[in-house]
Amino acid sequence: MLSEKAWDEAASSWLDFVRSGKDFHRDGLNNPATFALIGNVRGRIVLDMACGEGYNTRMLARQSAEIIGIDFSERMIELAKKKEEEEKLGIRYYVMDATDLSKLPNSYFDLVTCFMSLQDIREYRKAISEAARVLKSRGRFVFSIPHPCFENIIARGKRINASRRYFGEAMYVLPWDMERLAKAFRTTTFHRTLTDYVDALHRSRLLVSRLVEPRPTREGLLKYPHLRRHVLTPQSIIVESVKSADES
Repeated sequence: MLSEKAWDEAASSWLDFVRSGKDFHRDGLNNPATFALIGNVRGRIVLDMACGEGYNTRMLARQSAEIIGIDFSERMIELAKKKEEEEKLGIRYYVMDATDLSKLPNSYFDLVTCFMSLQDIREYRKAISEAARVLKSRGRFVFSIPHPCFENIIARGKRINASRRYFGEAMYVLPWDMERLAKAFRTTTFHRTLTDYVDALHRSRLLVSRLVEPRPTREGLLKYPHLRRHVLTPQSIIVESVKSADES
């Protein structure tokens, strides 16, 4: 299956996709809801896990968070660092796998985020466990994923809706071939149930505190008419969990 090399090769196309406003699910749907849930991060120490080229990492930094961004793609981190040289937000970026944060200290962060990436991590339980380890007591882990009940998945070479095949984990190659991409690419992703994710949080003593199923904003609908399909059916789900107070 594909790995970090796939994201290295996709980095230039991804950068154009994200920074030129072509990622309408991010801008008109998911980010408004996720940042509203996250709330005020001024003075907070934040880890952005699987940060890619740093788009959302920069949004957090602009709100006066002290932030570290990590990603397993060397090319993505190169692009993030280059942007940091231009904007100088004080972000520290590292090439690091979300499943092994051993270079980061225990109980250090107030908040760990993972924007629309956990579904792409094979060992997601390890990533969640590591997020819990580096969080302070009562620190928050906030992540967004494609909604497992409604996402389109690929089974036996055919794209189907998850509502027809919900139970059971599925690993498949996802073709990114939309016309608005500068260049098509492919990545590996995983379908899992909500129970899978919540069980993993529970094992790491992260207690679910809030769920959000985003709807398009009014501004998003005006700018991105394609989002109308998500007025009645969610594209994603956002989960907030809190580290148990008795866990150090």
